[in-house]
Amino acid sequence: MPSAVNELSAVAALPVEVAGLLKRFGNLTALDGVSLRLEPGQCLGLLGPNGAGKSTLIRAIVGRVLPDSGQVRIFGAEAGTAAARQSLGWIPQELAIYPRLTCRENLVSFGKYQGLSSARLAEQVAWCLKWAALEDRAGDPAGKLSGGMKRRLNMAAGIIHKPRLVLMDEPTVGVDPQSRNRIFEMIEHLRSEGMSILYTTHYMEEAERLCDRIAIIDHGRIIAEGSNEELVRSAFGTRSEVTARFTGTQDAIAAWVEQRGGRLSEGTAQFTVTRPAEIAPLLDEASTRGIGIEDVSLRRPNLESVFLHLTGRELRD
Repeated sequence: MPSAVNELSAVAALPVEVAGLLKRFGNLTALDGVSLRLEPGQCLGLLGPNGAGKSTLIRAIVGRVLPDSGQVRIFGAEAGTAAARQSLGWIPQELAIYPRLTCRENLVSFGKYQGLSSARLAEQVAWCLKWAALEDRAGDPAGKLSGGMKRRLNMAAGIIHKPRLVLMDEPTVGVDPQSRNRIFEMIEHLRSEGMSILYTTHYMEEAERLCDRIAIIDHGRIIAEGSNEELVRSAFGTRSEVTARFTGTQDAIAAWVEQRGGRLSEGTAQFTVTRPAEIAPLLDEASTRGIGIEDVSLRRPNLESVFLHLTGRELRD
């Protein structure tokens, strides 16, 4: 049986441990007792509507926000300390690169900020340029790069010191599909090397593809956590999701959808059923109400279904 000391050591080795985090800004409670753990080598997705507390939580982990109570530890070190910063890489949503410096000069500058020695700095700059597929643009000013290239350089600058943990705050925002796929490959490479990742995104398909586990935050609280499959099963069990578009008076459609326990979002009604045979009576009832059927489909609920079910809001709301 493990001793209390051994259990404490195991907890201290966690890449991220957040316990009872509380943060208020005046009358606004941004974080309301948040607790969260990131296991070694895991990619944990953090999802939540705008204003849910994601940014405050990320900044508390980085050490930029001091909580009113609670604790954040990075591999056992208190957030904001030198030991925590050494183990942590942060890739912010806003581009944090120097437009007039070349790609190589940017990486050299950020490497020096991290205290890398000359030998290791040269090695890491070469590795980052290759990882970000920017070797042939190493001498180009960052300001002349495409949007996707700037994103990749931004990511490379955040991990120039090869940290054991990296926080990625919407790293694919504003990039084209081809650049997004390249960034996915970069992230998957880090995962293959055992790096622990805390990932925030507004794209559900990214979380489903990249993340081992997902935590959903709303109104400053973690309201659900688990793998994609666990979250779907917890929210919907074995039920399936019916999506339908109707024609008719919008007020009448909205009232009927609500009466039947469905949800209307951007003109599309969503219901859950246990058996496909339940669809026909549902549509028959709509018809008797004078509501026409434009389109209908059946699918298993996904992460987006869970998010809407739990928060009642789109991810960007």
